[in-house]
Amino acid sequence: MARLRDSDACPGALQVHQAADGPLIRVRLPGGTLTSAQLATLARLSADFGSATLELTGRGNVQLRAVTDVVKVAEAIAETGLLPSPTHERVRNIVASPLSGRLGGNADLRGWVADLDAALCAEPGLAGLGGRFWFSLDDGRGDVSGLHADVGVHVFPDGPRLLLAGRDTGIPVTDVCQSLIDVALEFVKIRGKAWRVTELDDLGDLLPGAELGPALPPLGKAPVGWIPQDDGRVALGAAVPLGVLAARVAEFLAAIEAPILITPWRSVLVCDLPEERADVALRVLAPLGLIFDENSPWLAVSACTGSPGCAHSAADVRADAAQALDADYPRHRHFVGCERACGSPVDGEVLVATGTGYRLLRS
Repeated sequence: MARLRDSDACPGALQVHQAADGPLIRVRLPGGTLTSAQLATLARLSADFGSATLELTGRGNVQLRAVTDVVKVAEAIAETGLLPSPTHERVRNIVASPLSGRLGGNADLRGWVADLDAALCAEPGLAGLGGRFWFSLDDGRGDVSGLHADVGVHVFPDGPRLLLAGRDTGIPVTDVCQSLIDVALEFVKIRGKAWRVTELDDLGDLLPGAELGPALPPLGKAPVGWIPQDDGRVALGAAVPLGVLAARVAEFLAAIEAPILITPWRSVLVCDLPEERADVALRVLAPLGLIFDENSPWLAVSACTGSPGCAHSAADVRADAAQALDADYPRHRHFVGCERACGSPVDGEVLVATGTGYRLLRS
């Protein structure tokens, strides 16, 4: 659903959203990357000044709800290095293949993520890009290109090519960062009231002459369980039920003191662990409610915030989604409280609350 408006209401760490349960802060994590110290700080801030939970978003970001001291929390976030540019903080929406450089793929994207983030923050013309526009970097495994970000790069066997709304343009890319910056600058120039590429009247206006292929299929899913890395170390993948991570559990994750990644499937990766440390960490984390079983029905349901946090919602959709767990159901189901359908994945069923039940909004 296109939501055309004159001003960008997407929250950040400085421009917050006034939700029904209080101010909401969204912290951008390019590539989903966090240090253990940064995660520990976010957990402490949520426990001391918020709902004592961290919400993981479908773009690999983190939200703090019901914040009681917005200024103090924003200052603490900045001190961790998670707010490098006050003018561009909501623009830093970069999703990348989470296991890139650690397992498989046609390229190691980690340097590209950092370079793109720096380039975005350094470009004055992108300060007004908006908080809903996002970028994707796929190392060729096909996990994030199918999420249909506004603009992205997919590393095919013969090299990287530019994507637009998840569609292959056929345009080879030699300078990844500059190519993405150029498209974003052109979008700012022609967007009118649109905040997403798909809200333009014609996608071809961004890349005149390009022949857009069909949208790449959504192939990604949360990488969970014991994941052997190419270097002999281990990554632990943990799905987080409905993307709500208790601050106390986040503290346990941070205590492992290893690189953390938040994925677009609202899951967590703890990376670069020697096998012995991974085994100990798994024994500690598994009883805390994190999901390490790739066949768990929790991986097949998601939900928007719902009541009581959102005033638009007709139901407590998270509670209803939890009640609807069914290991035999053949499709992913996303429960939403109103027709805005926030956080809906690209594929699967979207069920909207009616006040007396749910009806199918999209299949």
